[in-house]
Amino acid sequence: MFKVQEWAEVHRLHRREHLSKAAIAARLGMSRNTVARLLLLAEPPRYERRATGSRLDPFKDEIAAMLDQDPKVPATVVLQHLRRGGYAGGITILKEYLQKVRPPFLAARTFQRTSYLPGEISQMDWWHTGLKIPVGMGASREAFGLVATLPASAAHAAVFTFGRTISDLLPAALGCFERLGGAPEKVVCDNDAAIVRERRGGRAVLHDEVAAFFGLLGTKVIVLRPGDPQAKGQVERTNGYLDRSFLSLGRFSDIFDLQHQHDTWAQDIAFRRHHRRVGAIVYDAWRVERGFLRALPEPRPDTTRHTEARISRDGFCRVQDVDYSVPPGLAGRRVGVRSSLTEVVVHLEGHEIARHARSFVPADVVISPAHARALRLQREAKARLKAAGVEVPEIDLTRYDRAFGVYPTQAPGPPLEQGSERGSEGGSGARLVEQAS
Repeated sequence: MFKVQEWAEVHRLHRREHLSKAAIAARLGMSRNTVARLLLLAEPPRYERRATGSRLDPFKDEIAAMLDQDPKVPATVVLQHLRRGGYAGGITILKEYLQKVRPPFLAARTFQRTSYLPGEISQMDWWHTGLKIPVGMGASREAFGLVATLPASAAHAAVFTFGRTISDLLPAALGCFERLGGAPEKVVCDNDAAIVRERRGGRAVLHDEVAAFFGLLGTKVIVLRPGDPQAKGQVERTNGYLDRSFLSLGRFSDIFDLQHQHDTWAQDIAFRRHHRRVGAIVYDAWRVERGFLRALPEPRPDTTRHTEARISRDGFCRVQDVDYSVPPGLAGRRVGVRSSLTEVVVHLEGHEIARHARSFVPADVVISPAHARALRLQREAKARLKAAGVEVPEIDLTRYDRAFGVYPTQAPGPPLEQGSERGSEGGSGARLVEQAS
């Protein structure tokens, strides 16, 4: 099974750098057949085979510490230090491991320079605005901004969310690239939990959704070491600029108003200023750099969050901390849920059964008028049946016995006196039975 990261890198080299299959195989150390099979996959592989353990596993943190101190330390020197700690493996697997984990440590130093080619990289970071934005019903939540910058032109874009999860990151990143006019060759970012699934030794392993998203864009992700914000100083300075120039004296009615005001301010103020490092008006430099960015794919990558939920007994589907209504009569059924920054869509067996605007009010209950009307009619029907009190009379089944002239030995009703009509009929019925036998 191929890894998502391998698929993303092969497609990036093929689309962005226009390398041949042989060149890609030589650069990534894989066969041309493997490269060809990866290029045939239009979508990233869904599953990733876990790496088997090796003798290096107990020493990966120690190796990372040595690379952190000196990214160019030779494998022989690393081996000498590991021997003192009890490492019994050979140098071959150590060299192979260093070949994999060394590049991020070197890249972190490489991307600290202050001059860039147009379209070369983008720096991305979460901006903690500290703003409490109204979300309705007297509640408010803190707004976060995902800021993406183009250091070559000092242009930036920001998309605001109420969280910093994967489901917030992907649509926000896509929104930033749409505002910037395309995708760069590389993205430099922090060791963020929404981006990095784990670190193996010093190498960052991306979440599959993140690797697939940037693979479809043809963009390489450079994850910096933890605690190294100066390596993306341009976006850090942009966040400070936004704090001072955009948020000062600002008033925002909701998150959509915040987004609209920022986009307008960016075009009218931020892009019209003269940037000293760039040596030009930001808008003029961005107009040139936009021609070097890669066009975003059509259709756009799917950035909605796909989850499953179970319908409650009262006919609601819970997404995070909000309940959304569904048609009545589905209690206990499992449904698929697709949630974005603006709406929640519920599917049952591949068919859409509910669509709601996304609510960020804690413990909110979102009810569709159609669902509320159907639920009210259902409850009214149950109430009418309960209030009617219909009584069903008891049916005398002995009439069927009389129709055939056969009676049970003991009638269900009270016994009749000797010589009555029913008694005489019973006697004649008994005689008919004797004659038949």
